[in-house]
Amino acid sequence: MIISVPGMNGMNTSQDGVRPGREHHVTSDISSPAALEAVGLGRRYRRGWALRDCSFRLPAGRVCALVGPNGAGKTTLLSLAADLLEPSAGSIRLFGNAPRSGAARQSTAFLGQEKALYPRFRVDETLRLGRELNPSWHQETAERIIAEGHVPLNARIGALSGGQRTRVAFALALGKRPQLMLLDEPMADLDPLVRREMTSTLMGQAREHGSTVVMSSHLVSELEDVCDYLVLINNGIVRLAGEVDTVIDSHRLLITPAGSPGQGPSPAGHLTIETITTRGESATLVRPQGPLPDGPQVRVPTLEELLLAYLRTPDAPPLITPSAQPSAVAHEVAA
Repeated sequence: MIISVPGMNGMNTSQDGVRPGREHHVTSDISSPAALEAVGLGRRYRRGWALRDCSFRLPAGRVCALVGPNGAGKTTLLSLAADLLEPSAGSIRLFGNAPRSGAARQSTAFLGQEKALYPRFRVDETLRLGRELNPSWHQETAERIIAEGHVPLNARIGALSGGQRTRVAFALALGKRPQLMLLDEPMADLDPLVRREMTSTLMGQAREHGSTVVMSSHLVSELEDVCDYLVLINNGIVRLAGEVDTVIDSHRLLITPAGSPGQGPSPAGHLTIETITTRGESATLVRPQGPLPDGPQVRVPTLEELLLAYLRTPDAPPLITPSAQPSAVAHEVAA
């Protein structure tokens, strides 16, 4: 079952936790082009399904955080989008094209933890390969990324450090000027300073050229700073998908002192995601369906609090915002 964003009408603004001046807007983006759209997508291995009935769309121009525990299906999803795997069920399209099509391959760049670089090539030879294979190649962009890391152009790839190889891989990807960047934790081997520099470079390129970015990472703080879209996968199923602000604002934390008479407020009529007790407080994350109960302190959860709750509750009902609904589903809902 897919649950769309509930209306928040009728909630008391003094108790719903909305910060002053912040309004709750739900906008449907179903008429805009989808950079990535999956419908009933699945991939099965001998041990079972790695991805099941995956259905969502990512509007073009977004920077999307792809989140989930190890083994959740994130790498499988990105590999299917990059045409590194064949789906066992369903379909996936990139700007309306199949991943194996020439149009999709020309407009997409994929970077994983294992960098697909030839160790015997020099850096300048690697950039030349990128130039020869990509009609939209931009040599200045690629060379600038290399120069900013002080990587010698005549150095062999196999002689570079892990961080330097990552920079060369980014130079190849961004020199291609892709419409869609698929990133499967490619910066895991970088120190925090270089990660920040490379993230800044990536975001600058995305803004300048209107690129769409899908970024898988375990560092919530890193994602929160740069991403405006969210897809959370757990047990191979999409549990959250949509605009970060919309998804967050569709939830509230109800907080009471542990052991007090008001502890554990009954969220009657609301969808409870999780209740935990820490440091003398009981916190219940809910998806409000109307006015909230009197008594508990109510506030908007942080992105980290929201993601941790859904990761700890793998069977929570999915929440897919209107813009993240696959086109056919969104038009059915609108009708």
